[in-house]
Amino acid sequence: MRSALSREKVLAAAVALADTDGIRALTMRRLAADLGVEAMSLYHHVPDKETLLDGVADTVVAEVVAGTGGGTGGEDWRDVLRRRFLAARRVMLRHPWAPALLGTRRTIPMSVIGYYDGILGTLVAAGFTYRLAHRALHAFGSMPLGFAQEVFSPAAAGGSMDVEATEAELAAMAATVPHLTAMVAAEVHAAADPTLGWCDSQVEFEFTLDLLLDGLERLRA
Repeated sequence: MRSALSREKVLAAAVALADTDGIRALTMRRLAADLGVEAMSLYHHVPDKETLLDGVADTVVAEVVAGTGGGTGGEDWRDVLRRRFLAARRVMLRHPWAPALLGTRRTIPMSVIGYYDGILGTLVAAGFTYRLAHRALHAFGSMPLGFAQEVFSPAAAGGSMDVEATEAELAAMAATVPHLTAMVAAEVHAAADPTLGWCDSQVEFEFTLDLLLDGLERLRA
């Protein structure tokens, strides 16, 4: 006997579909087919596509929050935030379509607001003024959610960075933009690297994160 639909079941199936075939494959009709129901059955739980996408975003953020943990007393604030941000990154690597989705929502999910409030609380408890903590949040950007916005739009956000095409054009590009060409040639990563965008590797994420944390510690002190 088929189990009854619920909002949680619908959203879990939507996340699984996006993981398998990408966020663009997520339609009400396709989701209904995966669940073995008529599309009209979904509207009791998610009345339209935008509501569905908002729910999917909330589901991923809830996974981030659940995976970051509360930490232990007396831990250095940098270690607390580093652990949280890297835990969030593991979630984003499981759902590489999620950064682009979060960037398209019309309103900030309350789960995101609560998550950032916890980061702010960690900073203030460590001795940051609200002014410096505010600047820290701006400096962190999207890193607390496990990804970094790219200079060039990654494929997951609807852009493209075809490595083979880029390599074929490097010689032509070099005369016009030599420094950018040299950077691309040096920095395009192997496809096996854990990336969220063409140049957002784990090494680069951790390098930027540690740079920010250490710089903020100097300002705090």
